[in-house]
Amino acid sequence: MAKNISFTIKFWRQNGPRVNYKKTHSQTLLPMLSEICRMTEADLSTIDAIAVAKGPGSFTGLRIGSATVKGLGLALDKPIIPVPTVDALAYNAWGYNGIVCPMMDARRTQVYTGIYAFADGFQVLLPQCAIEVGELADRLNALWENTGFSDQSIKKQVLVLGDGVPVYKELLEHKVKLPFEFAPAHMGRQRAGALGVLAQSFYKEGIVESAAEHKPEYLRLSQAERERLLAQREKEEAGERGNPVVIRTMTEADVDAVCAFEEAVFSMPWKKPDFLDMVRRDNLSYLVIEKDGKVVGGAGIREILGDIELTNVAVLPEYRRQGLAKRLMKAVFEEGKRLGGNQMTLEVRKSNIAAIRLYEGSGFQTEGVRKDFYEKPAEDALIMWKRAL
Repeated sequence: MAKNISFTIKFWRQNGPRVNYKKTHSQTLLPMLSEICRMTEADLSTIDAIAVAKGPGSFTGLRIGSATVKGLGLALDKPIIPVPTVDALAYNAWGYNGIVCPMMDARRTQVYTGIYAFADGFQVLLPQCAIEVGELADRLNALWENTGFSDQSIKKQVLVLGDGVPVYKELLEHKVKLPFEFAPAHMGRQRAGALGVLAQSFYKEGIVESAAEHKPEYLRLSQAERERLLAQREKEEAGERGNPVVIRTMTEADVDAVCAFEEAVFSMPWKKPDFLDMVRRDNLSYLVIEKDGKVVGGAGIREILGDIELTNVAVLPEYRRQGLAKRLMKAVFEEGKRLGGNQMTLEVRKSNIAAIRLYEGSGFQTEGVRKDFYEKPAEDALIMWKRAL
């Protein structure tokens, strides 16, 4: 970096204590950053990037942190290094000779968690996610069978840390069968130093984004959003009782109608032979969704060595915002399991925000980018995965 200076947006000050008392981020964050700059005589224009814990965490806290780094990034024209919060928490235990499992209390018997190891660097065995504590215990119990660890330098033991420990300690003691231990309380809080060092490795690997692109990663909807979706779903279901929607497997008689709505939706639509293949081949399947007796959408999948690829999803524009795509996605997951799949992947245009939100709401997470994958117009594709159907 230009002057080997990095700033981490956390409650931190050089040679001073952490602050975790009463005052909110909005009151303390920028004054503390200003004080750091004053003490270090730093010129913000000389830094290379700004690191931030991208989430999960407090909804309000994440929004304040992200808004701050977006403002700084836009003003300084600097990239953002988005560090998963759970990864940074695991980094507190650097060098632990076993498995590290951070737990952030997410309420309602759920935790934000992941599974990590420090053999040959920082290994992410389970990316950060929101899951039930019981499911986390099951994953830890099955860890050695599923990962095939043979490195004798990694002990068959688990270190658990984070603010979820005191909440779920008894449940873990009852359900986790592997040898495990709880980290001291001082390791269970996020540390700016750990986040900053991890951010440096991300920066070297090119894991950055523009300030305009940056957004928090909540992993879970807020209570208000969940209640709104529930009310919307109840309203849709009430309306559909008098106007039923049918989701079924496509037949050859449907192919012309499917080709028609593909032409209406996509710049590079599939052709009739492609859809005939979906009908005739055993490892392919295409579901259509009917409303008012009309085929108004569909989704195709194919099975490859136990993985399911979601090839295309389309709903006619005049039938959108009626919950049809969400219902179609649920049916697709069931069809994927019928084909023998246990996880699903897809590609989506980077600019297709509506589709990305649909997929994220259905449990997919972005795990990669394919440069210039699409044509008409040329654009990168996001690679998304849903790791359990």
